[in-house]
Amino acid sequence: MTKEKSKKEKYITVFEVSGSALAILYALLIASNTGNEILGFTLLLVSAGLFAAWAIIDKRWAFLLLQFFYAASAIIGLVRWG
Repeated sequence: MTKEKSKKEKYITVFEVSGSALAILYALLIASNTGNEILGFTLLLVSAGLFAAWAIIDKRWAFLLLQFFYAASAIIGLVRWG
């Protein structure tokens, strides 16, 4: 494995794992109905950004398109609850 590919794989892993963890926290906060909607939708927005970075690095264009939907949903949630 080349040094460049190894670096790419490390970025992908960081974006994948952190994006997934934030998405899980987002879902738990929204489902808990505890008044943490702003934090939840902020986590969704950050998660979508991390997943978008992963999609760009890995050239996953359909997945990138999905992240635009999630980011838009997060922005709508922030506006609605903000």
